[in-house]
Amino acid sequence: MVLFGRNIFLVEAFTVLVQLINPTILFIPAHFVPHWKMTGLFVLALLSLILTVLGLSTSDLSHECLRPCEWPAQPRTCRYDFTVEWYYSMSKACFDCPVNRTDCGRPDCIPLNGVPRPVAVVNRMFPGPSIQICAHDILEVKVTNSLKSYSEGTAIHWHGPHQFGTPYMDGTAMTSQCPIPIGASFTYRFPAETYGTHWWHAHAGMQRADGVFGALVVRQPDPREQHRKLYDRDLPEHVVLLHDWLDRVTLDKFAAHHHDNGSNKPESVLVNGKGRRAAFTDPATNETVFTEREVFRVQQGLRYRFRTISNAITNCALKVSVDGHNLTIIASDGSPVEPVEADFYIIYGGERFDFVLDANATVGNYWMRVKGLADCKFVQDLAVVRYVGAPDTDPTEDEKIDRQGVFVNPFNQEASETAIAIPQLNATEPDDGTSVAQADVIHYLGMDFYKVNNYHFHEPVNYPIEDVSRTHHLYSPQLNHLSFAFPPSPPLTQSRDIPAGEFCTPESMAAAKDCVREYCECTHTIEVKLGQVVELVLIDEGVTFDASHPMHIHGHSFRVVALEKLNTSTSVQEVMDLDKAGNITRKLSRAPLKDTVIVPDGGFTAVRFVANNPGWWLFHCHLEFHVEIGMSVLIRVGSEEDLPPKPKDFPSCGSWSPHGVEEDIATPVPCGGAVYLTPAKALLTLYLLLIIFLLN
Repeated sequence: MVLFGRNIFLVEAFTVLVQLINPTILFIPAHFVPHWKMTGLFVLALLSLILTVLGLSTSDLSHECLRPCEWPAQPRTCRYDFTVEWYYSMSKACFDCPVNRTDCGRPDCIPLNGVPRPVAVVNRMFPGPSIQICAHDILEVKVTNSLKSYSEGTAIHWHGPHQFGTPYMDGTAMTSQCPIPIGASFTYRFPAETYGTHWWHAHAGMQRADGVFGALVVRQPDPREQHRKLYDRDLPEHVVLLHDWLDRVTLDKFAAHHHDNGSNKPESVLVNGKGRRAAFTDPATNETVFTEREVFRVQQGLRYRFRTISNAITNCALKVSVDGHNLTIIASDGSPVEPVEADFYIIYGGERFDFVLDANATVGNYWMRVKGLADCKFVQDLAVVRYVGAPDTDPTEDEKIDRQGVFVNPFNQEASETAIAIPQLNATEPDDGTSVAQADVIHYLGMDFYKVNNYHFHEPVNYPIEDVSRTHHLYSPQLNHLSFAFPPSPPLTQSRDIPAGEFCTPESMAAAKDCVREYCECTHTIEVKLGQVVELVLIDEGVTFDASHPMHIHGHSFRVVALEKLNTSTSVQEVMDLDKAGNITRKLSRAPLKDTVIVPDGGFTAVRFVANNPGWWLFHCHLEFHVEIGMSVLIRVGSEEDLPPKPKDFPSCGSWSPHGVEEDIATPVPCGGAVYLTPAKALLTLYLLLIIFLLN
């Protein structure tokens, strides 16, 4: 696999730089090796140039695991160190950025879109380190919590890898592990067996929304890559992280929205942590300048694989297109699909799409448009696809053009010839146990925003939802009228420490409360037997808002066997009646494999998976505010006996109250030399004295 394709100067520059940093990752053709010597100053200049061109850090470039993947596999152990801390964009480290563009590339400078604000980051990078390894490598990441300002625990979730046999490495706080405390570290270690485009992000509090996230790409060797003949280049710098962005810390916006009537809408969109929002004035020219947009470089005549990832924070679907080019979709959520050519596609929070861009247009600059939909319909940003030989300028096309045509993954729209829904994609992986006519178990999960007195935001006595103005109503996003609450200890490792009453099902709660009219909160759990074929029918009733929820499963991928928008609203009962009457058609062969899927408002999505991975796996909406207030359910696969052995000395945590002292710890000796004995030691002393007395 040739990962890097540039004009000769850049290739030669990169060759020299890589030789100086780490000769083991050199894989440039020999005829590109330069025949001239470099001075130290020139090498430093090259370093600055290369980092600007690639948009990657020195650690990303020099890591030994960034290499062509071999077949048969030659696995390596890929070690990374993550330090998670609170930091600041447009800080003093940025000096005169963006008036002086060079200052924007200084160490520790995070310009973003020019708006200064606190950010949570890994290694003072935004996005965080890009992990790009080969299938079957061992990934080992030591995470140190330095979030001192807020005294928060943290955890890193590996979004996409199934963690088969390593459920303790899933990185979900209070499900698979305790949060990593301030000043402590936790080392994740697992084999990279789930290939494809994935990512990592914080799974504690709202740190993901403030910057703790990054790419995780697990490449296959060329002979194993199903679509290898469709592209010429798969460059590490063509990984594209997309998301909406807030002008202030997420917790601030969350509190204002949920406890008052503050906005829950984002102010902007970022592409690989870059965008344009704040305007600056150059004092020398009096001209208005902005921070830089992301640039993706291509060579005319070559075909490039792009890997896109959505870290959407709010209800923000993103519409992606490239002017003058069609996009050939070849994978989603790491799993390959039959190629589909489209004008654009829509990506929701947690999803990934890989596409091939054929650089067959006239040499020039072209906008990559990332337009917000739903709650971010008034925001967008752009990146630049720049051909080698094109001027270093922005494209001339209107920034507000809205691309139309054939597209993949519609937003709250019925499928059609031009709107290709997810089930219309064909997986290229062979069928599996989900292809049976009837699943072993079916769970219908209804979701919507419900008008109940959620006591976290509407105290039922003092300010119930019916007594405050409509502008201050907080409707609770729930699954089957239940809000999820994490248990006091992680059930994967400490299930015996959790009171049985913490766990619930809709049926168990119904025996005590009317959860349709009253607020119900518990550790909502679905238990399935190991090896069962499980079907989840997800119904967005769509009564309150015209929203959509991207639902993500940990520990598995599922087949998307059905998806349909029925009307502006529906109900669980209506969908169950449709199913009972045989009016839901399931795709049982070549259904696409995903781990995150949208549920259309006023419609349903049906997914299937084989429960072959024992553990406790979170299934949740991937919008930050929704998961934060309980739009989740735990899926327990198998029993305690089915779990792999727990790692030695694995951290534990939980509730505690005073209940005595440990008797094998003596009371400290006070100053003055008096000796105090524990009751056990006093009894032993009396026993010995008695023996001595009898012997005498």
